[in-house]
Amino acid sequence: MIPVYLTESATESARSLISRFGLTACGSLPQQGEYLLADSDGLSLCRAGEKGRVRADFTGGTAQYRRTKGGGELIAKAVNHTAAPTVWDGTGGLGRDAFVLASLGLQVRAFEQNPAVAALLSDGLQRALECPETAAIANRITLHFGDTCALLPQLAAAGRPDVVYLDPMYPESRKTAAAKKEMAYFHSLVGTAQNEGELLAAARAAAKKRVVVKRPRLGEFLNHEPPAYQYTGKSTRFDVYLPLLP
Repeated sequence: MIPVYLTESATESARSLISRFGLTACGSLPQQGEYLLADSDGLSLCRAGEKGRVRADFTGGTAQYRRTKGGGELIAKAVNHTAAPTVWDGTGGLGRDAFVLASLGLQVRAFEQNPAVAALLSDGLQRALECPETAAIANRITLHFGDTCALLPQLAAAGRPDVVYLDPMYPESRKTAAAKKEMAYFHSLVGTAQNEGELLAAARAAAKKRVVVKRPRLGEFLNHEPPAYQYTGKSTRFDVYLPLLP
């Protein structure tokens, strides 16, 4: 379990998230590996000995740019946003794609099974709800904590989504000099081991209209299964699979 360094300035919201997701606070700053930092800014993912930190931030940075300047056209096409589909994001992560989908006016359920990542995402959504410019968007995102493959059939029994969206962790390329800081931290935190076959099958059983899988433009198909069709950009593509059930 990843340690959480709780500073005296930690917000009450951050403190409650530590308890909610079963995380454990430590009394001193960790000397190695990844840890969560709880301070006046909320929760951040850090690595001992390094200055950088990773947060779920929907009010500034890339999220703000995409919200105010545009972007996300390819993912919008992939989920067929003009039909106003309900979307379940089976690989929530830091919620960036969920936020883009919600900014299109869509209702999104995001699923995340890693407690540290779920806490980071919850922290980011809470801050977004408190910001007038992002509150309405964040209010369209509902976080579900737990195993996606188990939760999808349970929740689908009460009503299936139009679209299930997946962005599984992709292995770091050994051809690059160094992975981006965020991806490096995440690979170390959650690893890359996923049952791709089970995840894709669960998504196709839950979706009413399509399953959309985000991949690097030249990356392999998820579970080596070719999609029905694709939307391809400069660095990313979206593979579309048809539902298993009518």
